[in-house]
Amino acid sequence: MCGTCRYEFRGDPPQTGYCHCDMCKKATGGPFAVLVQASLEAFRWTNGRPRSYRSSPIATRGFCYLCGTPLYLQYDDDELILVTAGSLDYPERARPTEHCGVENRLGWADCRRGFPEEKTQETF
Repeated sequence: MCGTCRYEFRGDPPQTGYCHCDMCKKATGGPFAVLVQASLEAFRWTNGRPRSYRSSPIATRGFCYLCGTPLYLQYDDDELILVTAGSLDYPERARPTEHCGVENRLGWADCRRGFPEEKTQETF
């Protein structure tokens, strides 16, 4: 939001999805998160470095240390980083193609039905 922490990544059009899990809802303050995958190899911070916290036994989340904007989710030992679509310069280019964490989807969150759906695989 404030531009203190900025990033870029290169490569093929990224995979993007809605996540309805309770952790993503709480971390973003929304009814779901829209997350965009980037490989760590293709990703770099171009300005500032976010702060991070362990949001679960299996993942870390990052946010801007100045304005608090949620920026990413990264699972332990994963070669991907999942950035929040709202933190992109051009979020309209991120087109979700799937739903994750559907067991926690809010009944009124009726977005893009018909996409592939997956339940949360990790348990805490």
